[in-house]
Amino acid sequence: MARQHESGAAALSTGVQRPNERLPREIRVLVGAAFLIAIGYGIVAPAVPVFSRSFDVGVAAASGVVSAFAVMRLAFAPLGGRMLGRMGELPVFCCGLLIVGLSSAACAFAADYGQLLAFRAVGGAGSTMFTLSAASLLIKISPPEMRGRASGAWATGFLLGNIAGPIIGGALVAVSLRAPFLIYACVLFGTLVVAGFLLRGRIGAGTGPERSAAESLTFVAALRHPSFRAALTANFVNGWTVYGVRIALVPLLVVDVLRQPSSWAGLALSAFATGTAATLLIGGRLADRSGRRLPVLVGSATVAITSAWLGFTTTVTGLLAASFLSGAGTGLMSPPVNATVADVIAAKGRHSDGGRALAGFQMVGDVGAVTGPVLAGVVAETGGYPAAFAVTAVIAAVSFVSWLYAPETLPR
Repeated sequence: MARQHESGAAALSTGVQRPNERLPREIRVLVGAAFLIAIGYGIVAPAVPVFSRSFDVGVAAASGVVSAFAVMRLAFAPLGGRMLGRMGELPVFCCGLLIVGLSSAACAFAADYGQLLAFRAVGGAGSTMFTLSAASLLIKISPPEMRGRASGAWATGFLLGNIAGPIIGGALVAVSLRAPFLIYACVLFGTLVVAGFLLRGRIGAGTGPERSAAESLTFVAALRHPSFRAALTANFVNGWTVYGVRIALVPLLVVDVLRQPSSWAGLALSAFATGTAATLLIGGRLADRSGRRLPVLVGSATVAITSAWLGFTTTVTGLLAASFLSGAGTGLMSPPVNATVADVIAAKGRHSDGGRALAGFQMVGDVGAVTGPVLAGVVAETGGYPAAFAVTAVIAAVSFVSWLYAPETLPR
């Protein structure tokens, strides 16, 4: 017993974690917050375009309200990265939740289209703040041997919230177009109070001597690391496919090519989400045990092959199978990619400020999400759906090649 106790003490003193050790409480708090934030976002997702149309505007204007949130996230990212270095992670996290909560409540009382557009855009800035600060907190709280699992758990919380949220939101829209925004605001305010209380006193929660003396890792400096560059390519693929091409092209593919009701598009998107949910935690565990590169290589290859497959599918069965496998590839990629970024930032020291590097990383994914639907749509109109999905396959293949030459970052 004494020998066992001494070995356990030695493991704790060196920071080595057992493979199956439970994630720290603070990480579980962040995962819970991610679920609540995502479920709230999902609640308002069905209401945004419908509420916009209630002000007698066209489809393009209604879509503009959705785009305004994403564009503001992209534009505000550099400033959000600087705020992390000056204020600390927890204050930025709480301020971000407060801003999105207030903007959501304001949307519920919008009197015209212009107000709704402005209030929704402000929420995008707050979204960037809590996303960046949560990612930075995960880096500083997670032991190196747990970064893959921590990233996988965080992503799983978001995914499950995004799956459950629209179901609730769809039911609320039938009752009131304004109610989803008020409920989202209440969820965010509750998350702010609970998470803020449980996370106070953690690393990066405020300013201080350690933070003021911390070395800042800029985006340009991070670019010198080949693994960070590889992570950028993977994040661009993630934004392009998950938030862009799948949502924009798959519903059109179902109607135009397969000649099936649009309800099959919902099943295909659910298959994507199911595949991702099935492999997120697996990807995190593989990243912590076998290294970051292996699951990313397998995942990016899977996304490339299944993207090409989607362009040539002629049956509903093929659509669902390719969708599930493509989602599984995405789930394998996400945790090790985030863990790699964390490794690069943490290499400068536990208290290093990686806010600007994280902001650049997030912006690359947002650029993929914004440009993916537009460019893929143009290719689909001029060259057909096989060509549009082939472009996605090529982009994923480029990411695969970049990871072949990226060094392993998992601390040994």
